[in-house]
Amino acid sequence: MTELAPVLVGAAPLSPADVVAVVRHDAPVQLDAEALARVADTRRVIDGLAADPNPHYGVSTGFGALATTFIAPDRRLQLQASLIRSHAAGTGAEVEREVVRGLQLLRLQTLASGRTGVRPVVVETYAAVLNEGITPVVREYGSLGCSGDLAPLAHIALAAMGEGDVRDASGALVPAAEALAAAGIEPLTLVEKEGLALINGTDGMLGTLVLALHDLETLLLTADIAAAMSVESQLGTDAVFAADLMALRAQTGQAESAANLRAFLGDSPMVASHKGPDDGRVQDAYSLRCSPQVHGAARDTLAHATLIAGRELASVIDNPVITFDGRIESNGNFHGAPVAAVLDFLAISVADVASVSERRTDRALDPARSHGLPPFLADEVGVDSGLMIAQYAAAGIVSELKRLAVPASVDSIPSSAMQEDHVSMGWAAARKLRRAIDGLGRVLAIEILTGARALDLRAPLQAGPATGAVRDLVRTVAAGPGPDRFLSPDMEAVTALVQSGDVARIAKEHTHG
Repeated sequence: MTELAPVLVGAAPLSPADVVAVVRHDAPVQLDAEALARVADTRRVIDGLAADPNPHYGVSTGFGALATTFIAPDRRLQLQASLIRSHAAGTGAEVEREVVRGLQLLRLQTLASGRTGVRPVVVETYAAVLNEGITPVVREYGSLGCSGDLAPLAHIALAAMGEGDVRDASGALVPAAEALAAAGIEPLTLVEKEGLALINGTDGMLGTLVLALHDLETLLLTADIAAAMSVESQLGTDAVFAADLMALRAQTGQAESAANLRAFLGDSPMVASHKGPDDGRVQDAYSLRCSPQVHGAARDTLAHATLIAGRELASVIDNPVITFDGRIESNGNFHGAPVAAVLDFLAISVADVASVSERRTDRALDPARSHGLPPFLADEVGVDSGLMIAQYAAAGIVSELKRLAVPASVDSIPSSAMQEDHVSMGWAAARKLRRAIDGLGRVLAIEILTGARALDLRAPLQAGPATGAVRDLVRTVAAGPGPDRFLSPDMEAVTALVQSGDVARIAKEHTHG
């Protein structure tokens, strides 16, 4: 496997591609030398405030509702350690490795900004832990998406202190102190301001958003090829996807999806076989005819979410923050509202795309609507059930996706003795979107499995180059029409092809024009 080039941290905002490279593909990070110099300069501001007899939040006071409590100098090391230990209060199942690495990387980016007041050693330690593949154990529940992803980020900081549990590069569960020692990393002893700097950020929800954007770009292209297979195998028309018809409505996502459908269907002998005045079908059902409109709306949502993610990646999220002219100021930039809103918005679009996909699958299985295909695409009708229950699985997932589309960001539960009285629930929005994206991939896989079998059953009519190539790819993991067999392994195998991006890739490779 080719080693990925290092991603530079601190010189400029990370791009979404940088984030995916580090958190999913283990690209190493490299710290910018000028950024480390800025970090050292800012730290001198904090050292000056620490010596001031007047209280400064996060430097010489307690936290949250205890912000007015002055902390004497001889208790401040304990204050910082206590903050991390008490806030590392996650519970539930372990969060996925790539999400945890997103927390690590995006907090590192903020620390390297020179606006948080930490020492250079903190930045260097976070980079070293990430590069060694040490992944702190972060639990499912604990963040309200306000004052940052507090509990998840506290688990990251706890590991850097040599406490708690981590997964090492091999995936083994080991004590953090043991993993750090094996990597030659000295555990951190936190000083004034550093505890807050390590936990005040939108890093968990943002990292999940960036990964979701990456995955949805592939899944929306996959949805277009799945729709093309359904239109083609159900003897639908591609005339409704014409560019001049799309131009009547100034929606860019719709136009892009329609262009994909034209490309996937344009050279199809199957579509050509029933074109012309002898085709008695006036218009197809909505789930076929309106595929570009539904998929396009999701594309436009994706574009908006990408804009918000780009802005957040270019931001410094901490409280208090060190300004460019050397002041330390409290602020509310840690509030997750901007990110939480688009996470919820995407969950709505995911549910809608999955819903229309399931409807196309159902049409293929119904002889009253499939235009000549056998019931449930079964081999011996009555003896065999064909893909009947695959559609049930898709319907069950779509039902769950509708529940997951209920916004988390409209909820708020006050916390910290009413000091934090309005929270974003952005972490919850991120977690449910991640589950929803998995569901969408599975629903699209069922449509593709169905479309592949339907194309085979249309023989001697031939599929187009792109749809035929996807059908042939499916045939490498799932056999064609025939008597009933154990169906779950076929569904899982095609889901893997969808989620890996192989279906989208092969479709593009066989598209002309």
